[in-house]
Amino acid sequence: MDVVNTAQAEAWNGYEGEHWAGHHDRYDAVNNGFNGALLEAAAIGPRDHVLDLGCGNGHVTRLAARRARLGRALGVDLSAPMLARARSLTEREGVPNVGFERGDVQVHPFPDAAFDAAVSRFGVMFFADPVAAFGNVRRALRDGGRLAFLAMASPAGTDLGTVFAAIAPRPAAVTGHAGPMSLSDPDRVREILGAAGFRDVTCRTVHAEQVWGRDAADAAGFLAGWGPIRHNLGDGPELRAAITDAMRPFERDGAVRLRSTAWLVRARR
Repeated sequence: MDVVNTAQAEAWNGYEGEHWAGHHDRYDAVNNGFNGALLEAAAIGPRDHVLDLGCGNGHVTRLAARRARLGRALGVDLSAPMLARARSLTEREGVPNVGFERGDVQVHPFPDAAFDAAVSRFGVMFFADPVAAFGNVRRALRDGGRLAFLAMASPAGTDLGTVFAAIAPRPAAVTGHAGPMSLSDPDRVREILGAAGFRDVTCRTVHAEQVWGRDAADAAGFLAGWGPIRHNLGDGPELRAAITDAMRPFERDGAVRLRSTAWLVRARR
C-alpha cells in the first residue's frame, strides 16, 4: 500500500483507529442521524457502484450497498483496525455486495471511471493534500458521477459547542482549523473541489441529534477518549468530571442527546 499521508496513517493505525474500532457502535450512534441526508444527496441507484471514502467501520458502506443492491460498494480507509471491524460486521450482517481496501485516497490506484458515486461520512477532513485526494476521486468517477460528503461544521452555537466551551479554556485547542475542522469553511471547500476538477459544487448545513451515552457520566467517559480531546486535554478525573457536568443538561429520554450541525457537500465530475 502506497501512503503519503503518513501522520494520519500512524494515528489511525494506533490509538485513534483502535478507539473507533472498539467503539464502532457508539460512534455510529453519534453520527447516524446524518446518514439519510448523505445517502439522499448521493442519489444511489440499484445498479450503482459506490466508493466510500474514509469508510472506517463500514456502516455507510453497508448502507450504500443495500441501496445499490444490484451494484457494489467499496470502502477505503487507512486504518487496519477499523477495516478489520468493517469486514467482521459486514459478514455478520450478511451484506454480499461490499468490499474493503486499505489505502491512502490521495494515491490509491482506483480504476478509472469505475464508480457512479463517491460518499463519505466525516472521513475526508484528514487529507494532507486535499486537492490531490479529491482529484484522485474524480478520476475514479465516471463522467457525471456524483460526490457527496459530510464534514464537520463549526460547533459554535451547537450543543457540542456548549460542551467544548465548558471544558476547554481555549475551545480552538479541541476544534482548531485543521484535522476534523479542515473543511468547515465552505469557501475553502469550493476552492479545493474546483481545483480538483469538480463542478456544480454546493454546500449546505444539515442538522441531527447525536446520542453520546446512556447518561452524563457514560457520555463523558466516551468523549474523553475521543482522539482530539485526549490529545489536547488529557484524560484525567478532573476532565471527566467537567465533561460530566457539561453533559448533564442534555440528559433526556434515557440518553445524552446533543443537537449538531454538519456541512453536506455535493459535486459532480
